[in-house]
Formats: sequence, structure tokens, C-alpha cells
Amino acid sequence: MANGAESHGATQQPEDPMKLKKLVLPVAVAALGAAALTYHGQRPDFIDDASAASLPAPRPAANAAVGLPDFTDLVAAAAPAVVSISVTRQVPTANLPGPGFGPDDPYREFFRRFGPQGPRGGEAPPERSGGSGFIVSSDGQVLTNAHVVAGADNVVVQLSDKREFAARIVGVDETSDVAVLRIDATGLPTLRVGNPGRLKVGEWVIAIGSPFGFENTVSAGVVSAKTRTLPNGGYVPFIQTDVAINPGNSGGPLLNLAGEVIGINSQIYSQSGGYMGLSFAIPIDLAMDVESQLVRDGKVARGRLGIAVQSLDQALAQSFSLDSPRGALVSRVEPDTPAARAGLEPGDVILAVDDEAIDDSAALSRLIAGRKPGERVKLELLRKGETRRIDVSLADAESMTVASADAARGGNDGRLGVVVSAVPAGSGARGVVVEAVSGAAARAGIRAGDLILAVGATPVASPADLATLVASAPARVALLVQREDAARYVPVELG
Repeated sequence: MANGAESHGATQQPEDPMKLKKLVLPVAVAALGAAALTYHGQRPDFIDDASAASLPAPRPAANAAVGLPDFTDLVAAAAPAVVSISVTRQVPTANLPGPGFGPDDPYREFFRRFGPQGPRGGEAPPERSGGSGFIVSSDGQVLTNAHVVAGADNVVVQLSDKREFAARIVGVDETSDVAVLRIDATGLPTLRVGNPGRLKVGEWVIAIGSPFGFENTVSAGVVSAKTRTLPNGGYVPFIQTDVAINPGNSGGPLLNLAGEVIGINSQIYSQSGGYMGLSFAIPIDLAMDVESQLVRDGKVARGRLGIAVQSLDQALAQSFSLDSPRGALVSRVEPDTPAARAGLEPGDVILAVDDEAIDDSAALSRLIAGRKPGERVKLELLRKGETRRIDVSLADAESMTVASADAARGGNDGRLGVVVSAVPAGSGARGVVVEAVSGAAARAGIRAGDLILAVGATPVASPADLATLVASAPARVALLVQREDAARYVPVELG
């Protein structure tokens, strides 16, 4: 399995019981050794008087008041509302065992008769997987992860008392990885919804779920970080914990010591496919907002500005006259969007939305996505060293088409260390393209083929523009560089 934060919904078959015994045995032996070497005031029967004289003085028993928390009452109250989810998918297959055999292929009949015999009728045996979930209303509404039920033909929810119900998928939101299910039952136990905003780093939390198909498994840990941004997490401000989360835990609840659900366990970081100490949960307030929209409208509406942004490091902050790395740096403004109509430009640094400070690009994305289409927001931004305020009316994220970034071509500047060439006439492109790179540009990571679109907030229209802007620039500049489909500001220490 690839490195990175991974989603886990698949249920794996338990290992052979004998293998499990071999795995547990060393732990049991280690525990026995510790018991033989430690005593608390009462001498074991197998130690005689002579041996006892050489032993250290007995240690006082640990004070129970400062020991680990007792989760027993919490689990007894919460576990009945946690469910196991089984998913069946019918995977279509080709009628022929080998790929690429068209109707006129001379080998088609040969492989049909003598090749490996796969399933017939265009279908393979059903694919089965599973995950976890929890009940949020006594009349049968269940929350889980979108990836748990993705592509499902049949979904079965098993309660803690072993009753099973066929489930209907009410709605799925892949962006937040939240799905809503409904089962035909009443009088069900539910979990109380907590406030993730009150969570503190270091606070104890527990997870209940079905890792590897083992229902109602409890694991505990602490909150490791809040509002964590993941590469594939979109705008979700994940709660990071060190709670043991494994395949099959996906969709289960993360609970605080009050027994309130404060997150949905969604992803882990793993190099092995199993738990490695980094687990991530979707905050429950975000999930409940998604749930209400899915139930009411069948979809989730999110606001959008129509810009591409990036966070600033120390070098970029200095290039844009900021006292510290903060805000979201605009690297692209899509045409015919709220941002374009409001006059936002590449090189603008958005510092606040409706007076709420923006720490980085992820914070801006979360704030805007949390607003409704049509809602007006006030942006505070820094442009060429001056602070401005701009009102923007947000669009619906689903109604906007992401514009492909413009192409660009060449220029030439020795101080920067690039050789560039002009854009071919009639191409309609802007900027300049890097033909060769050395010196300062190479040290900054600029490559041949990159497109230089701007120096700071000033667009580059030709090689002469680039040369003039760089010649008059201070010791550090920020170049807006497009590579493939992405445009980003790159800080460069000039030669």
C-alpha cells in the first residue's frame, strides 16, 4: 500500500487462530516476566528469607487517582449505538479472459476455447468489504464514511445485539467522506454529539469500530493535533490522534471522555497498511452539517471564490512584505468567477475573511467551503504592500468549471539564471517559458519547461518584461511559476 494518509473500508479475513496465538504469546511471556520481577509489599511465596534480604524495598502502590482513565462506563453506554457495516459490490468483467481481443481478432476464438477460464456472463463473484458506523437518530439514521459504501450494491448494518438490517444509502458526499444510511428500525440507541471546538491536544479519546471485522473493538489514545490538513483531505480540518485505527474502523465514532462523538474515524497514515500511530477523524460538526444537507437536499452546497492559493513560508512572506508567514497567497484567478469579477489578482495575499484571520491556504479553503453559494464575504488582502478590503459574492462550487491554466513561453535574465523564449505569435498564451536554468533559479527549484507568469504581483508578458522586473528587484523575489497544470509562487534568492 502506498505511503501517505490512506482510507480504510475493506474487511480482511482474520488470520489463522494458531498464528494469532503465536503473535500473542511473546506479550504474555513479557507480562509474566514483569510480574516475577516486581512486588508491592507482599513477598511472593517462592522467595526465601535469604533471598529477600537482597531485594529492594517494596514500592508503594500507584495512586489510582492519577492513573489512566477508566473507560468501562463510557464504552458500556456508547457501544450499543456503534454498528458494523457489510458492503457487497458486483464487479463487471469482460466476457473474455484476456484484454484487447476485438470481435475480429484472430486469437479471440483460440483464447475463448483454450485460454484461462474466467467467470462467464460478464460478472465476477461479488466483492465484499466492510467498515463501521454509528446511529445518530433513534429512527434508524446512521453515519459512516463515503468510501465505506462507495459503489455498493447492497449494504447491511449489524447492531451490537447482532440484529441485521438492509440499509438504504440516503446520500454520499465524497468531498468530506461522509455518507448517511437509513435502516428500518425504531427505538434505537444513539450517540450524543459533542463539540470538537472544545477539544484540547493531549485529551483522552477512544474509538469503537470493527477493525479487520472484529465488531465493537475499543481502542484509546489522545488527541495529537487539531485542524490537520491532508493532501487528499480537501477542506476537512482533521482531528489527528494516536488511537489505534485499522482497516474496518472507517466510519466509526471518535468519542471524548463524556461519551460524546466528536469525530468520524476516516484515515490513517501508514507504510504497512496498518496502524502506525497517526489516525485522522472528520470533526463531527462538519459531518452533521453534511448529513443535514444530504437528508434535506440530497447534495452538499459549498461556496467558492474561483482561485488557486498556496501557503507562505518565511521566504515568500518576506517577498510579499509580510512580518510572518500567514495568509493565503493567490497563485491563479479563474476567469468568469466571483474572484475575477471582484478584481482579485495573482500575488494578492488574503489575510482575513469577515475579520477572521487566515493562517494558511487550508484555513481559507475551509472557511469559504463552509459558506453557502450566494453569500457575501469581506476579504482583507495585501496587494503590493498595501492592505485592501474587497466584497465577494460566492458561487456554487459545483456550478463552476475549473479553468485550465494558460500556457506561456520564454525570456532571458542572467541575474535570475534562466534562458527564456517568447510566446509564439497567435498562441494566445501569456508569460514566458524557461528554456534553460542555472544559478539562483536552479537553486530555487525552477526547471526547464516551467512557465514564469509573474514577478510578485506584476504579470510577465515578454522576455523583456522579465528582465526589467528582475533587474529592479530586491535581493529576494517571488516568481509565479506554472508547471503542468499547477501555478505556484516560488521564492528566489537572486544572484
